[in-house]
Amino acid sequence: MDKEMLTQAIEAILFASGRPVSVKVLSEILESEKNNVLEALQNLEIKLAERNSGIQLIKINDTYQLATLEIFYDYICKLLDNRPKPNLSQAALEVLAIVAYNPRVTRAEMEKIRGVSSDSAMNKLLEYNLIEEAGKLDAPGRPMTYQTTDDFLRMFGYSSLKDLPELPKLKVESDQITIEDMEEENEPISDEEIDKVKESIEE
Repeated sequence: MDKEMLTQAIEAILFASGRPVSVKVLSEILESEKNNVLEALQNLEIKLAERNSGIQLIKINDTYQLATLEIFYDYICKLLDNRPKPNLSQAALEVLAIVAYNPRVTRAEMEKIRGVSSDSAMNKLLEYNLIEEAGKLDAPGRPMTYQTTDDFLRMFGYSSLKDLPELPKLKVESDQITIEDMEEENEPISDEEIDKVKESIEE
C-alpha cells in the first residue's frame, strides 16, 4: 500500500470508528509498520488543514480520533443534542484541577488541600466521566485514588497531561513554592491560590 492510500485508509477507519484508535491497532489492521502509520497520520492532519475541513485529527495519549472543529459545536448540538452544555461549578473545577495535577490523588488528600468535603464535586465529575478511579493506594485502609480521563483531555483540548499549563509559583515570605510543596507541609491552600490553578485548567 503506497503512502497516499495508507493515509486514505486511516481516514476511513477513524471516520467509521467514531472513537479513538491506537497506533498499534491501526498498524495491525493495515499490516503496516508503526512509523509508516505515524507518517500517514501526520499527512492526514496536514491534508485536513489544507482543505479547510470542518474535521480535525486529534491526539489523545497514544490514540487518534477524527473530531469536528470546536467552532461548529453549537450547530452540531442543535442536530444531535439540545440539552444544555455541562456546567461545572467552582468546586468541581477545583477538584478537577487537583486531580489533573496530582494523578492518583485520594479523596482525603483532595479534601485536605481544599479544606472542605469534595463528595458532591467528585460525584459530578465522575458522572461526566472527567475523572475515574485509578486503583487503591498501598497504604492503611487502602484508599481509592483518582485520575483524569481521556474525556477530560478531549474536552479541554490536551493531547496528554504533559500539555497542562505550568503550575503557578506562589510567593510566601520571599520563597517560591508550588502547591505540591504546600501540600507536603500540610498547609491549607487558600481560595485565591486554588483559583489560580482553576484558571490554568480553564485556559
